Amino acid sequence: MREIRLMLRLSVVLVMMRAAPAAAQDMTVPPPLTHTVELAGPRFGFTMLTQGVVDALAERRIQIKPVISQFGWQVEKQFYSHASGVTAVTEFVGLLGGLEQGVALPSGNWLVGLRSREGAEFGIGPNISPAGVGLVIAAGVTFRAGALNVPMNFALVPSKDGVRVSVLTGFTLRRR
Repeated sequence: MREIRLMLRLSVVLVMMRAAPAAAQDMTVPPPLTHTVELAGPRFGFTMLTQGVVDALAERRIQIKPVISQFGWQVEKQFYSHASGVTAVTEFVGLLGGLEQGVALPSGNWLVGLRSREGAEFGIGPNISPAGVGLVIAAGVTFRAGALNVPMNFALVPSKDGVRVSVLTGFTLRRR
């Protein structure tokens, strides 16, 4: 008998626990579902290195001049758009720098940011390269011509050895 009462009490508690979230729900209409857009394409440009970065690379037996070329690929996902035109984006940019100087300096950048309806954009995230680990801060604008997107971005990576400033462009095609 005691076990039956215990089972009955547990059942009541479980029913009440299940009912609490349902009672707490707002009965308003949920927001509309968003759609994601995935973009990818080549990137190219150049990076200027402060003397501290050049010296730090020299200590690692990497001899380069303070301006290096950059070639790579960007993968981007737009995962939220507001009616105002503001879009949340995340992107990964992998680059190889210094090829014109006979070296291949890889770098990886992951950015999270916002883009306006007009194409102005801002992002921030981690950067890792042979020059060290840093925080990349990027801003720019994306020009649109039909399905073609052409970004022009400026990135700043301050680190303990100095600063790296990059100017990159490229293109992506908008597909659904």
